[in-house]
Parts: sequence; structure tokens; C-alpha cells
Amino acid sequence: MSALDYLAMALLIIGGLNWASVALFSVDVVATLFGVLSPATRLVYLLVGIAALYAIYLASRMAAGRHS
Repeated sequence: MSALDYLAMALLIIGGLNWASVALFSVDVVATLFGVLSPATRLVYLLVGIAALYAIYLASRMAAGRHS
């Protein structure tokens, strides 16, 4: 795995844990740390979203590799 793969995985874990805290405790950790819809919060959300898109790409690449 490349450094980009590890970075995407870390961002997805951060995003998943944040959503779990929202669901379980009604606490948005990212918004609590950086402010509700502040530029920093929006940047974190954007990076998590990009990481998710990259993970979709990785999954499709891995699936294609199994069929080759």
C-alpha cells in the first residue's frame, strides 16, 4: 500500500468515528474542534469525502486485479 492509501484509510477512519460519535452521542467531534461549518471543518469533511472517492477507486482497482 502507498502512503496515499494509508492517508485515505486514516481519513476514512476519522470520518467513520466522527459519524459514530454523532449517532451515539450527538457530538460532532470535528465541528466541536474547529467550529460549526468553519473553513477548517469544511476542509476536513471535504478531505474525508475525497478519501471515500479514492477508496471506491481502490476497491474497483482491486476487484479488476482479481479478474485479470
